[in-house]
Amino acid sequence: MPSHLRAAAALAALLCAAPAAASDLEPRLTLAGPGASARTVALTLDACSGATDHRVLDLLIAERIPATVFVTRRWLDGNAAALKLLLAHRDLFEIENHGDAHVPAITDRPTMFGIRTAGALEAVRREVEGGAEAIEAATGSRPRWYRDATARYSRDALTAIRADGYAIAGYSLNADMGTSLMAPMVARRVAAAKNGDVIIAHVNQPGRAAGSGLAEGLRALKASGARFVLLRDAETRTDDGPAIGPVVARSRPPGAAEPASGVTRH
Repeated sequence: MPSHLRAAAALAALLCAAPAAASDLEPRLTLAGPGASARTVALTLDACSGATDHRVLDLLIAERIPATVFVTRRWLDGNAAALKLLLAHRDLFEIENHGDAHVPAITDRPTMFGIRTAGALEAVRREVEGGAEAIEAATGSRPRWYRDATARYSRDALTAIRADGYAIAGYSLNADMGTSLMAPMVARRVAAAKNGDVIIAHVNQPGRAAGSGLAEGLRALKASGARFVLLRDAETRTDDGPAIGPVVARSRPPGAAEPASGVTRH
């Protein structure tokens, strides 16, 4: 076959494959009616597994900064003392669903950022319900919001989760890129939050530099006069964002830093 025909055939194959490879979504969430006189943001924190970053949690309590905390069953099982703190400050903390075992709600590819995905809708539903049951047992309340591992979803999973009554917790400002950023960068990103931003960050990596930057940025954001709201108290606007193509496994996920191996980084 002539070289120009081979090139055309290869291009056609890539174009035919593109829709299947670009079927996953990364929903965006913002505040629909942010404050007119003060910068208003919603802070959301993921507690995927692992420990508790008290640089962040203790600052929130001391400075009276509200946060919506997305917890997995795995994190609840290993952080009884931190859960007690959250429950002792119910006016500050809203506890929402991050799943049972931190599994991405994706059915059309085997991994996302190196994390094994659910693979099927039945597994997605088990992950969502397992997280909900753990939260209800720990707090006495059913969660309303859901955010999966990596904050990315296949279209069918997104539809199924919403059909079960959950609002999908996207975000508009990624503060720590799965705790992969250094403290100064995290501090700058948080301090620069715009009016109406929904911030995503992590509260379960005390050994990483990102946590100190998050605390510094939140302190600066509050000092600037910004107002923090919980998702349960906010009017929000969401869109599912553009379709996402193939992902290089070694790159960092926007909402998680956990590798495919047994080493837990969240």
